[in-house]
Amino acid sequence: MEIIDFKKELKHLYLASAKEVIGVDVPSMNFLMVDGEGDPNTSQAYAEAIEALFALSYTVKFMVKKGELSIDYSVMPLEGLWWADDMTRFSPDDKSNWKWTAMIMQPSFITPDLIERAFADVKKKKNPAAISRVRFASWCEGECAQIMHIGPFSEEGPTIERLHRFIEASNRQRMGKHHEIYLSDIRKADPKKWKTIIRQPML
Repeated sequence: MEIIDFKKELKHLYLASAKEVIGVDVPSMNFLMVDGEGDPNTSQAYAEAIEALFALSYTVKFMVKKGELSIDYSVMPLEGLWWADDMTRFSPDDKSNWKWTAMIMQPSFITPDLIERAFADVKKKKNPAAISRVRFASWCEGECAQIMHIGPFSEEGPTIERLHRFIEASNRQRMGKHHEIYLSDIRKADPKKWKTIIRQPML
């Protein structure tokens, strides 16, 4: 059986440095995705989205492991795209107007047919509330700047400012959506040690 660690295979995208901002070229990849809006700390829709995404991702993983492909791999971390209709009002101090896409990357060998079978299996066994809102789609960001933030989400502000200053100093402009990749299990890890990759597409 082949065993693949995609966080290592894609370490330039999923193992960022906390010491410096770097530029990366992010290719098109496939994701299971759920769209929503509102404060993620209080939104039931956001909690339901995460439940559905992980239920599907683990179902797909075990289908691949036990099926013809016979590949074992770790489910990738939760990621989030964050934005507001008016980006001048996009602030961590008021998340009530935030819009979001919660998503988990799927390996390139995962086919739409496999996803459909996973949907049917999850609906039959668990039927999470957000299952009908999940979509399977490609996402391409292209050139981005990114850095690792270590600590609670409430203290991301200075790290985000470093990221933005790097883009400005490079004579580039921010574009697209604020992107975060959550590498820690926040149910178990000390908030002071949470690791979050913060990524911003640039033009």
